[in-house]
Amino acid sequence: MSRSELYLRGAAAYLLLLVALPAAAQNFMVQCPTSTLWHSTAPTSTQGEPAYTGPTLYQPSPLLTNGVTLTYVSNGGAVKCQQISGGDGYMTEADGNQTFMFAFGPLSGLDKIQNGQAGTDYPDEFNQPYCDPSGTTTAYNNGQPIPYAPGQPNPLSPNTTLNSCSLNGALGYLPPAVYRPAAGQVILLGNGLTSTTPTGVMAVIVSDPANFPTATPGAGYATPPSVTFGPPDCSPVGSVINGVTCTHVQATGSAAIGNGSVIEVGITNPGNGYLNAPSVTFTLTSPVSQTPGTDPAAIMNTGVMNGNIPAPEMAFDEDDEFFLTLTNVGMIMRPDLFEQHTVHFHGYPNASSFYDGVPDASLAINIGASFTYYYLAPDAGTYFWHCHITPPEHLEMGMVGQLYVRPRQNRVPVGTNLYYAMTGTGTIASHGTFGTANGLSQQSDLRTACNSNGQSELYNGTAGTTPSADILCSAPSPAANDGVTHVAGYKYVYNDGDGSTRYSVDVPIQMHGFDPNFHFVGMTFNPEGFSDMKDKYFLLNGRSYPDTVGVRTSSVVPAAGWTGGLPDSTANPDVGTGAAPGSNAIFTQGSDAQPRPEQPMSTLVVLSQTGAPDGGPQIAALRVVNLSVTEYHTLGSLNIPLHVIGWNAKMLRDQAGNNMDYYTNSITIGGGESMDALLDACAVRGPAPTYACTTPVPVGTYFIYTPNLDHLSNDAENFGGLMTEVVVTP
Repeated sequence: MSRSELYLRGAAAYLLLLVALPAAAQNFMVQCPTSTLWHSTAPTSTQGEPAYTGPTLYQPSPLLTNGVTLTYVSNGGAVKCQQISGGDGYMTEADGNQTFMFAFGPLSGLDKIQNGQAGTDYPDEFNQPYCDPSGTTTAYNNGQPIPYAPGQPNPLSPNTTLNSCSLNGALGYLPPAVYRPAAGQVILLGNGLTSTTPTGVMAVIVSDPANFPTATPGAGYATPPSVTFGPPDCSPVGSVINGVTCTHVQATGSAAIGNGSVIEVGITNPGNGYLNAPSVTFTLTSPVSQTPGTDPAAIMNTGVMNGNIPAPEMAFDEDDEFFLTLTNVGMIMRPDLFEQHTVHFHGYPNASSFYDGVPDASLAINIGASFTYYYLAPDAGTYFWHCHITPPEHLEMGMVGQLYVRPRQNRVPVGTNLYYAMTGTGTIASHGTFGTANGLSQQSDLRTACNSNGQSELYNGTAGTTPSADILCSAPSPAANDGVTHVAGYKYVYNDGDGSTRYSVDVPIQMHGFDPNFHFVGMTFNPEGFSDMKDKYFLLNGRSYPDTVGVRTSSVVPAAGWTGGLPDSTANPDVGTGAAPGSNAIFTQGSDAQPRPEQPMSTLVVLSQTGAPDGGPQIAALRVVNLSVTEYHTLGSLNIPLHVIGWNAKMLRDQAGNNMDYYTNSITIGGGESMDALLDACAVRGPAPTYACTTPVPVGTYFIYTPNLDHLSNDAENFGGLMTEVVVTP
């Protein structure tokens, strides 16, 4: 990772500086490990998230633990990665107003983001250059040409061929270069290749194609190669040539590498007795490097002015290791600002404050630099993330995004009893089968153990042992076993043990507001008047009604997927004549005249009466967060009640195991809070274990909206704001 401060005084200077900087100063780190201490072989996207059958003991190789033998408790999981840019962008509201914003944009998972999904990748998805494998150049790339195509030469490494690339690959990622040996040209005196008197080696040229076309820095070096010079050629030893005695001392040197190539050769002993430039040989001292390279031009071309609101969504699973790279690309509309950025996971239980994103406890990222945050996912729930540099300003300007963690319970095998998967008392596999009273379970790992009295149920295999207190208990086990088993296709908001939080459709909803005057000031000068802020636009996922229900054209193709409530194989209700889109998301034209889906996430909720995994009505999980700086927000659903099951990433359940969930027609949450609610296409359900539907909600269109009438507007317009539609289909 390298950093450079960009002292900018105008857009022209900004662009000129990017051209003038040396390659090392422009380099942005792009990384996603395929092997870690916890996941020695990370699952691929084809393998998917591994099943959960209780904790297992894992002992990594001592080579990875400094020779110390360590044993860990593993609950599975995978490695996930994402890259984002910190910069600026535009947004367009439903009344046509275009607004400048400080923003985070996607630099990986671009195709997923474009279709309203989380941009989170498995390593095999992330570790590919971004391109359209079909070879077209019209894919979502902010109007910039795509320089890569499979089977074609890599423009930054002309001697290598790109084997694969992806619409969800990381911008700027270059696969590890194929090994190419370095070749140098030795210089004796000045720029001379010969000398009339015995002399020593003065320098080695490895990159000067104009004057020395055979010299090359090579590629693929993991460590500096050894350097060997040819012997002196004056003879006989001790003879005098033009007054200089030939002593016949062979030269020695050492190489320095950068990005896998030889960048310099230091002369440790120039030797003596050379009349002609000797040969120089570079010999590998370690296996070929597997470190990828970086294309800064691709990152800058796509990263500037590509901000999204909400910021790119992130979603991963409990037990995952998540690597998030933030690249600060600067702001094309405010090149006079030296804005640092950070990522703060709000309310998230970080293992270390170093990755918390609060700059006085961790660090901030300068323009021209990247930093990779590391998270180990411990608790399921709905969170959000934002920049923690002058938060009132950067949040108001749009640097806020969705984040949720899926529970371990999603991964239990089909037919597993959910209660015993959570409360089984086994400590080793021989105690019983997973999903039985004596089998391994979440209670078998002290980090996740939690029972009805808030204590661990681990008895160490000895009857009568007092349970040990567990201060990290986040979801107490239910008071009784209701016999619910896992049904294929169902997901859960929390590790509930009783199926009470099951659903089939994810609908993230970010509530936000902004003051256009404040944004205008942010585009022209600083500081803004924070005390004068008054929101005039009220947003759901960055949009006001009717744009909240706009669907991208590609969303009419079921295989494209769509976070806003449209499962695969379900007909899109928001279509016009001939299956054409009935309403589209508004695109924003940037300063380069290219349209972008800056607000890619629709809030249209589509529920089928027959589309659930068990053939009944679907349930949507509304993951609602309020990221407004100045306002409390209220959402109401009059015809379909909101089933509130979680608040601030904690399941509503008391320590005795009694569910404290409730039904309501409206919820009010303040800035910095999150809430989980289920929206059910069934009006009346029977009891556990099947929760069978007895009375479905009638087919039709319903509304979720705010009863605060002043929040139902697009600035001066009478209609808009916090409202979206719920469409119930047969």
